[in-house]
Amino acid sequence: MLALKWLLMSLGIVMFGSAAGVVGYDIYLAMQFQRLLSSGESGAARQIGTRRPMRWSLAARLFGLALGVTLLAVSLVIVPEGAGGIRISQISGVRPGTLYPGIHFVVPLVQGVAVYDLREHLFSTAAAPEAGSKAEVLNVQAREGLTMGLAVAVRYRLDPQRLNTIHTNLAQPVESEIVAPVVATAFRDLAPNYVVREVFSTSRDQFRQRAAQTITQRLAPDGIIVKEVLLRDVHLPAEYAKGLEGLLLKEQESDRMAIETTIQEKQVRLAELAAEAEKARQIKRSEADAATRVIGAKAESDAMQYTLPLKQKQIEQSRLEAEARKEATVQNAEAAAESKVIDSKAEAERRKLLTAADADGIRLTAAADAERMQQEATVLKQNPMLIQKIIAERLSDKLQIIMVPTDGQNFFASDVLRSTFAGTPNSIRPDENDSGTAAVARRQTQGARIK
Repeated sequence: MLALKWLLMSLGIVMFGSAAGVVGYDIYLAMQFQRLLSSGESGAARQIGTRRPMRWSLAARLFGLALGVTLLAVSLVIVPEGAGGIRISQISGVRPGTLYPGIHFVVPLVQGVAVYDLREHLFSTAAAPEAGSKAEVLNVQAREGLTMGLAVAVRYRLDPQRLNTIHTNLAQPVESEIVAPVVATAFRDLAPNYVVREVFSTSRDQFRQRAAQTITQRLAPDGIIVKEVLLRDVHLPAEYAKGLEGLLLKEQESDRMAIETTIQEKQVRLAELAAEAEKARQIKRSEADAATRVIGAKAESDAMQYTLPLKQKQIEQSRLEAEARKEATVQNAEAAAESKVIDSKAEAERRKLLTAADADGIRLTAAADAERMQQEATVLKQNPMLIQKIIAERLSDKLQIIMVPTDGQNFFASDVLRSTFAGTPNSIRPDENDSGTAAVARRQTQGARIK
């Protein structure tokens, strides 16, 4: 529809130009004809003919059409999405009724349309000056007289049913001329009722709600609907912030100690409950044990009626068993005595046999020794040199004995021994009457003595 409006405007301008062109062209031709007449060129003028009349009717029709198209284009008013408009008459002023988004017709050159944005707007303030920020700094004074900054955000929109009142009575623009002063005044009037700590922490939501209620009530009569008021930040004085931080730390410590105390109290209570439960369990257990003993005693009492005859039978059986064991013990003792007598006799017989066997062994050993000695005496008698050999062996374990034939013939060591004893001073020569073996043994024996 906006394109249609601009098309009509363009068509009107073209028609205005066409009307002006027709009139101008006719005027140009008339001026050219008049110039030819005044210059004496009547022949040329006669060739041209009479002067062409002005086409005023054509120009008037084009002008009327152009004016109608232009007025039609001007009478078309387009209200965009999210906006609303009101008719403003040059004669009677603001007309009642709101123009909603779309195309509307107005009286050309008499009425106009004022368009307002009906979408939500956001007015915000800053708690402290910020570089590059155009938001207004909102400072308020608390009950102590301390100045603190508030970062506030207000969501609002214009009431479409009251746009005529807004346009007639309110200064423009509404945000800077109406909303900003009302918001600042509401917070500044409300802040002295609170201390800084309440605004910052304990009563912050209450402070915001009361301010929102005040702002809503003040802006509602002017056709401004407040959707929400937000308290985004509170800027505290530097010294107060430090003190408040320390106080908050102490409060946190106090809260922590209170919580720990509560926990300890609950632990004590749990211990008491546990002790009571244990006491109750012990009582119940004792009662159960007593009941069990009573039931057991009753059961034993009932069982005694059947147990006593059985016990008597057991006693009689034990007596009989004792008598049987006594008789068995006597018989076992007699049997053991007889067994010991038999064992003693067997031991005496065994010793007698062992003594006889030892005597026989001694006699046999003596006979064997006598026979051996007799044999040794016979051997020594036949070979007297064995005595010297035995003596030489017992003198030292380093002696070496060589047995050689008695005559020394056909023995390669006879000459070696002779030469050895011949070259050795104080050597002992073998006796010619001695046999070879005896002589060697005697020399070795003497050599061992010399060493």
